[in-house]
Amino acid sequence: MGVYLIRVALTDRPGALGSVASRIGSVRGDVIGVEIVERVGGRAVDEFVVELPDDANVSLLRAEVEEVDGATVVDIRPLPGGRQMGHHHDRRAAYEAATALAAASRPQELLPLLARIAREELEADWAVVVDVGDGCLMATDGRAPDARWLTTYATGVRAGTEEARAEMAASCLDAWDLVLVVGRPGWALSPGERSLVVALAGLADARWTEVGRAPGAAGRPAVTS
Repeated sequence: MGVYLIRVALTDRPGALGSVASRIGSVRGDVIGVEIVERVGGRAVDEFVVELPDDANVSLLRAEVEEVDGATVVDIRPLPGGRQMGHHHDRRAAYEAATALAAASRPQELLPLLARIAREELEADWAVVVDVGDGCLMATDGRAPDARWLTTYATGVRAGTEEARAEMAASCLDAWDLVLVVGRPGWALSPGERSLVVALAGLADARWTEVGRAPGAAGRPAVTS
């Protein structure tokens, strides 16, 4: 069996979800999770976690789903490790992430942990914490872009001059000149996922203030990634 995440944009009308689920069932797919990502202007974006037989034809699955009136498959991708639910579908994982950040006792632990959790929660390719004051990466998880480019991007985010990018999300740690940046090339981040990045940055920001020096004090905690 393989487990896939299918993101579908469709007309927001009664029965639309059921119609998509029925089409998935027609190719022997088993829907084991559904999340409503957003609803805007009479359109909805939903994510289905689907278990498929090993010999299933993913192209046929896409074609079947798009037979539903007004439906477009935005993306289909396998879930890493074949797990039944992605991290962003698992409420327990969110609590565990918050607990881990709150338990970090040193800045040297906190920022690498933040980068790792952000990447895993969004199933992203990479996540970094950028120090825009010193122009360096404080923590990196995954294969991130060039450090100088990321510093320029994060500086723009902090100044409010950088435009949003579909495949990237960023949030400032307001107590310091730090910015959490997450990238997922080839798969746009939803509003809910962007809110998660903001929430994680807020948790880490609060903990950073506790484990480091208070804002305004001389110097700043040193972190070795």
